[in-house]
Amino acid sequence: MSAKGIQTHAWPLRLAHWTMAIAILVMIGSGWRIYNAEPILPFRFPLALTLGGDVEAALARHGDPGVATAIAWHFAGMWLLGAAFGLFLLHGLISGHFRRDYLPLTPRAFLRDFSDALRFRLEHRLGVYNAVQKAFYWCVILALVVVILSGIAIWKPVQTYPLETLFGGFQGARTVHFLAMTAIAGFLVIHLALVAIVPSTLVAMITGRSGSSPAPEGDAP
Repeated sequence: MSAKGIQTHAWPLRLAHWTMAIAILVMIGSGWRIYNAEPILPFRFPLALTLGGDVEAALARHGDPGVATAIAWHFAGMWLLGAAFGLFLLHGLISGHFRRDYLPLTPRAFLRDFSDALRFRLEHRLGVYNAVQKAFYWCVILALVVVILSGIAIWKPVQTYPLETLFGGFQGARTVHFLAMTAIAGFLVIHLALVAIVPSTLVAMITGRSGSSPAPEGDAP
């Protein structure tokens, strides 16, 4: 439970948050190196932003530009993300975090708050999510579900043939996977920008509580 002006986060939520953050960064960096080996669009990511080791050393050892190492990193990140996301969903459902923090959400409320945000008039109250934040959180949850399912379809196209078919075949699954990753990366940019604007939210996610007065540990309403 949280009082007005106080933001609190239970330890399962904090653990899931930081674990997912690490896993997503690993998967984005390694995924970009894998993407560079066979681009979907007419561009490649700078090697400095990818994860897969030194290109010259990888070419000498494996005959590829670090793709084998990137795949190993990608699988490690995949298991870490799956476990953390599972914990996040389980905690969100059992604790009522999703119901309290991300609902209700209506088109009218979103348009109102989005309009206020564009005019820099959207008020931020610590411990309270506005409609724009709620919509972004639901979108990134959906993107995480899609990126995991499309990743499984790419990883095991024969064993998960119905899932692969759902995404329009192997190349369709690759495209969906890339777009979902792009959505997650975009969310991270916005998320970090908002944290920079309201740094007290970072304190709550590290220590469990941030505000003007003490309150029991729990989730922000």
